[in-house]
Amino acid sequence: PHNVPMTITGAAILWFGWFGFNAGSALACNGLAANAFVVTHIASAMAALSWMFMEWWHRGKPTTLGAASGAVAGLVAITPGSGFVGPVSAIIIGALGGVICYGGVLLKSRLGYDDSLDVVGIHGLGGTWGALATGLFASTKINPDGANGLFFGNPGQLWIQFVSVVATMVFAFIMTLIILKIIDALIGLRVSEEEEVKGLDISLHNEAGYSL
Repeated sequence: PHNVPMTITGAAILWFGWFGFNAGSALACNGLAANAFVVTHIASAMAALSWMFMEWWHRGKPTTLGAASGAVAGLVAITPGSGFVGPVSAIIIGALGGVICYGGVLLKSRLGYDDSLDVVGIHGLGGTWGALATGLFASTKINPDGANGLFFGNPGQLWIQFVSVVATMVFAFIMTLIILKIIDALIGLRVSEEEEVKGLDISLHNEAGYSL
């Protein structure tokens, strides 16, 4: 990003807003909402730490951008299970979420796909891990209306989560492909290399965000 302080501010706002996203899904002010609030905070903090430790080990220095990316990865990872897992499970989900998503972002440079916001590495892999982790750590002690996961005596829930993840990926891929094909036929998806180098603000809107 061109402005790290703004990135950190945005991540902080996102972190705060995520409490309403997860805890608010309980649709009541009760113990389940409070648990969702707590595990959301724990997982995000753990993912920020684990991402920073991965950077420290891999690059020699942790970064504030890495902390922000890790925090978002933790928020994504805990969302599927926030109403079903406890604080200890949230520590594991967040810590592993940071490591997994860091690896996913590194993989982008090797595969060479275009993803300037690291959506695949953070939201794709983070969400997949979170959905599968729900099948591992879900507990009826947290939510009696849910089901236990593998680590609480119900291996079938992990299979259900896996099938759900695959079905979601297939649906999202097909629908996205259809939408992109329609857009490409109407207005085009790509710009020229010259326009990309010049910047889309200039080439498409004839306006610069910054005068440097």
